[in-house]
Amino acid sequence: MWGRRRARRGGRSAEELRERRREREAALRRARRQEQLVSKRLLREDSPARQGGQEGADAVPEPLSEDEVLELLRGLQRGSEDRRRWLGRLRWALQNEDTQQKFVRLDGSIRTLTGLFTSSLAGLQLEAARCLHELSHSSVPAVAEACLPVTSYLLTYLSGHSLELTELCLYTLGNLVVESEAVRKQLLPQGIIPVLASCIQSPHEAVLEGVGYVLSQLLQAKEAPTEIIPLVLDSPLPQHMLRLLCSGLKTGMGAAVEFGWCLHYIICRHKDNAELLALGAVPALSSLLLDLASQIPQGTPEGLELCFLQQQPFLIHECLWLLNNLTADDPFFCSALLSLDLLPALLQLLPCSQMATVLVLTVLCNVAEKGPLWCQRLLQQPLLPQLLPLLTLPEPEAVGQCLELLHLLLLHCPEAAADFTRQGVHQALEQHQSTPELQERAQALLDMVRQPPGAPSACQATLAVFS
Repeated sequence: MWGRRRARRGGRSAEELRERRREREAALRRARRQEQLVSKRLLREDSPARQGGQEGADAVPEPLSEDEVLELLRGLQRGSEDRRRWLGRLRWALQNEDTQQKFVRLDGSIRTLTGLFTSSLAGLQLEAARCLHELSHSSVPAVAEACLPVTSYLLTYLSGHSLELTELCLYTLGNLVVESEAVRKQLLPQGIIPVLASCIQSPHEAVLEGVGYVLSQLLQAKEAPTEIIPLVLDSPLPQHMLRLLCSGLKTGMGAAVEFGWCLHYIICRHKDNAELLALGAVPALSSLLLDLASQIPQGTPEGLELCFLQQQPFLIHECLWLLNNLTADDPFFCSALLSLDLLPALLQLLPCSQMATVLVLTVLCNVAEKGPLWCQRLLQQPLLPQLLPLLTLPEPEAVGQCLELLHLLLLHCPEAAADFTRQGVHQALEQHQSTPELQERAQALLDMVRQPPGAPSACQATLAVFS
C-alpha cells in the first residue's frame, strides 16, 4: 500500500503533512496525560512481612477465599481489643486485587472500615486509613466506587493534627479521583477545592506534595475544563501554587514539580488564563528559571549543564515534554530555541534515555517543519554526525522519528543532499531496507538523497510515505 501511495505524483501537500504531524503530536500529549491520569501512588512505610506477619519482605499475598475474607471482617466487627491486629492482617490481604473485590462485596465491609477510620483511637484510625489506602490503589473501578461513603471523612481528616494521617488521606483521595467520575462528582460539592486550598498552606513538604498530587489528578479529568478548573481559578490555589513553585528549591523539588504540572494542565485546557497573568505568573516563572540557572555550577560546559540534570534525572523528561508542547505549533518558540543557542544543549540530551531520544527528535521535527530557514539553522549545527548513530538503534520509534527529521531537512533544504552523502547517510539508510516498519521511509529518503539537483518532484513524491 505504501509503495502505491509513494508513486503517486505530488503526494500530500506540505500543509496536509503538517496537519498529520500535529495530530500525532496531540496524540503523544494525550498519551502523556493519560499515563499521568491512570497513575496511582502507594504509601507503604512498613514491609509486608511486618504488616501481615508473613515471611519475606517481598512476599505477595495470595488471594483469600470468601470464608477467609469473611473471617477478617468478623474479626473487625467483634469489638475486641485485638482489632488493630485484625486491621493489620486485612491491610496485608488487601494488597491482592482479588481479595479487595471480595472484601468490598461483603455486606457492611466498608461501613465497618469507615467506623474504625472515624474511631477516637489514633492507632485504629491510622490502620483503617492504611486499609482504605490499599483499596484506593485498586485498578478495578468498582472498588474505588465502593469507597464513596468514606470520601467526606477523608476530607475532614485533612485538617487534622496527624501528619501521617493527612498524607494517607491525600494520596487515598488522589487515587480515588482518578478512577471514578462518580467519586469526583461527589467530592466537588463536598468542598475538595477549598479543603486543598487550606492544605496548601501547610508548612510540611509531604503535605504539599500530596496536595499537588490530588490537584494534578483532578485537573486531568475529562470534565476538568468545565467543572474543576473554574473552581480552582476562583480559589487561592493558583497564587499559592506559584509561590511554592518559585520557592521549590527551599520547600522541596517534588512539590514544585507537582504544582508545575498543575499549572501546565490549567494552561493547556483553559482558554482564558487572565487570572494567572493577573497573579504575575509570567514574571514569577521567569524568576524561577533564573533561580534554577543560578544553581548550575560555574565553569561547566556551555549549554544546558548535565551535571545538574544528573542530580534531578526526572527533570530531563519533564523539560522535554514541556519543550515539545511549546514548539509543536508555535514558530515563536522554535525561533527562540535557535536564537538562544539551545540546540547544542538539546543535542546533549539525545543519549540520556530512549524516551529522551524520541522527545529530542520530536522537538527538532517541530522546528524543522516550520520551513527552509529553520532547517538551514539546524543544519548549521553538527547535526548529521549526531543523527547517524541513532539510525543504528534497536528502537523502531527512535529510528522512525530520526527518519522523519531527515526527511523534513531534505524536503526544505534539498541542497543538503550532497552533505548527507558525504556523511554516509545512505549507508545507514540501506540497513533498514529489510525492516518492515521502516523500509518504505528509508527507501524514500534514499531516493531523495540520490536525486540529482533540479528535480524537486522527488521530494513531493515522498510526502505521503511520512504522513
